[in-house]
Amino acid sequence: MSPVLELTGITKRFGTLLANDGIDLTLGRGEVLALLGENGAGKTTLMSILFGHYVADAGTVRAFGQVLPPGDPKAAIAAGIGMVHQHFTLASNLSVLDNVTIGTEPLSAWRSRRGAARRRLVELAERFGLPVDPDRRVGELSVGERQRVEILKSLYRDARILILDEPTAVLTPQESERLFSTLRGMARQGLSLIFISHKLHEVVAHADRVAVLRGGRLVAERPAAGASRAELAELMVGRRVVHASRVPLEPGGSLLRLDGVRVEAGGRRLLDDIALDLREREVLGIVGVAGNGQDALSRLFAGTAPQPTGRIELLGRPVARLDHDALAEAGLAHIPEDRHHEGVVGDLRLYENAVLERIRDRRFSRLGLLRRQAALDHAAGLIRMFDIRGAEPTTRTRLLSGGNMQKLILGRNLVEQPRLIVASQPTRGLDEGAVAEIHRRLLEARGNGAGVLLISEDLDEIFRLADRVQVIFKGRLSAPLPIEAASEARLGLMMAGEDGDAPRAA
Repeated sequence: MSPVLELTGITKRFGTLLANDGIDLTLGRGEVLALLGENGAGKTTLMSILFGHYVADAGTVRAFGQVLPPGDPKAAIAAGIGMVHQHFTLASNLSVLDNVTIGTEPLSAWRSRRGAARRRLVELAERFGLPVDPDRRVGELSVGERQRVEILKSLYRDARILILDEPTAVLTPQESERLFSTLRGMARQGLSLIFISHKLHEVVAHADRVAVLRGGRLVAERPAAGASRAELAELMVGRRVVHASRVPLEPGGSLLRLDGVRVEAGGRRLLDDIALDLREREVLGIVGVAGNGQDALSRLFAGTAPQPTGRIELLGRPVARLDHDALAEAGLAHIPEDRHHEGVVGDLRLYENAVLERIRDRRFSRLGLLRRQAALDHAAGLIRMFDIRGAEPTTRTRLLSGGNMQKLILGRNLVEQPRLIVASQPTRGLDEGAVAEIHRRLLEARGNGAGVLLISEDLDEIFRLADRVQVIFKGRLSAPLPIEAASEARLGLMMAGEDGDAPRAA
């Protein structure tokens, strides 16, 4: 059978960076293809060329036998290609129907054909098992329901090839299973699918075939059946990936205690009656679906959230205000969720970002001026100690891959061996090699006596690192569970508010 999609000799450079190097790839009718690779391997670039967002320097894209004009997303959509991005592109104040149909009718049309559009949307939803209310406002939908709307947007435009970028990044385990069940049903009806994922268990379980990129080149293609997670990880990074193992440790004294803590902004309660107790030599995991208060909890420990009410203790002492000075005095290390906008200043050089949080330290500044050589030496040490690849102290930080940028942030915080670490989504979107290294560093800090508050949406990460876990749902925390008493199914239900032990909104 002729392939529905053919990429031939795709090559793309950004300056001296060879992002894609002569890639040949095909997709069959009704096939589910998983695309794997390290951060910076060229996956997103390749899919952006396919969808017309980028123009290849060489090579061609054929869909259903026809060559697509380069750099033309409209042509890609007209050829039957749809793309669902990791970060949803929906208007929260509009209805499902409006989001799906927007841009499909010419501005010169005398009247909107909403009746016909509604009937078609309902038919598509029923046919592909994507139930959703056309009249509901998108802002009222769960994350899983918004994912369905994004897929329906492409199907409404007659997509026969669907590209999904990290489709389960913000879904509960149950929502992920439902999504892949739906995708398999769509494939049985002839739709062809490409999905990018870092979750290797999903790839092995749900793909027909796996394509692996490394350094901009296609290095492996094989059936998913029979492939192991260890084998795929090794193909991605070019070496054997070894994950650190958590060993039981006796926890010490309390480092961080919250009791009845509330945070409000704009008349809305972001955190409600929060209680937790983080101790020395332990990792306390906070898990939940995105948008349930994790961001407010993380910002609380960056000193950027509105001042909370309730009782807060740092290193066994109560604090009246949780501001920058109190956090600095406690030696709290904070790894923010958004590394690009909160973790670093992209246009600064690596050595400047390396000392950004210690600019008042006399080692790195004098009379308000940066001591450049000291900062350069410090950055060189971080590059060596934390294996920040492809970078010099004078490299512009925005040129680092996501994994290396995260290593810089981690190194900047851990090199002083803090007693208290708050890590928010520390490995989101990173490849297996980078994930293994960051996990090793966090467990090493725990072994040296630190307490780690790990805020994550990744259950694999929670089970790998945490000693105890609490679920956050609508701004409230559940009681802590020993990790041995937790299961993926139970935590998934609690994350959706469907378990008897799930935290309840007031």
